[in-house]
Amino acid sequence: MSARVERIEGPHQGQPLIVAGVSIGKASAGAVMVHGRGASAEDILTLVPVLGQPNFHYLAPQAAGSSWYPNSFLAPMSQNEPGLSSGLQAIADALARLERDGLTAERTLLLGFSQGACLISEYAYRNPRRYGGIAALSGAVITPDADTRTAPNVRQELAGTPVFLGCSDFDLHVPKERVEQTARVFRALGGKVEMRLYPNLPHTVIEDELKAVREMMSLIK
Repeated sequence: MSARVERIEGPHQGQPLIVAGVSIGKASAGAVMVHGRGASAEDILTLVPVLGQPNFHYLAPQAAGSSWYPNSFLAPMSQNEPGLSSGLQAIADALARLERDGLTAERTLLLGFSQGACLISEYAYRNPRRYGGIAALSGAVITPDADTRTAPNVRQELAGTPVFLGCSDFDLHVPKERVEQTARVFRALGGKVEMRLYPNLPHTVIEDELKAVREMMSLIK
């Protein structure tokens, strides 16, 4: 008998899921775009014209109160509940919607900035499978000892998923050691990881990161 997966109901369920890009019927690839603290789904979708991928259908979940969890991702995980689990469920729901419409995980990019980057990294760590790509911009896996413990679903692997990690080498919110840890975790799960640590970069997204994401997206068919 298969295990029953419990659905999470929390603060982010029932929030808007914003759509952008080409219509689902014309899309050959999908993307789940996750915003950072204090921002919105509309904010992260301003990257769509910059990324310039006419074949993509984008979904961007909205966090309640514009924050996925209340504290730093470095805080004990229990202090970021129920927002953390609810945010992970929002990603799962967006992926499920794309899959129902014919865009499988293998044809879907997970992209997040800041809090959103932490959330998509944690989701991929807990749910390793072949994705079209993972782009975590100024974020890292939330589980503090992820590189020294077995991933929750270790029998599934990233199986060659392209992973891009971009961050400042001195980010006030994201220590570079946690980005380096995330690279180790995803490599151990079978991801093809590229990590770029930028000297003295502010907590923002830069063109070099966007170029790397564009290249990744161009390979998703």
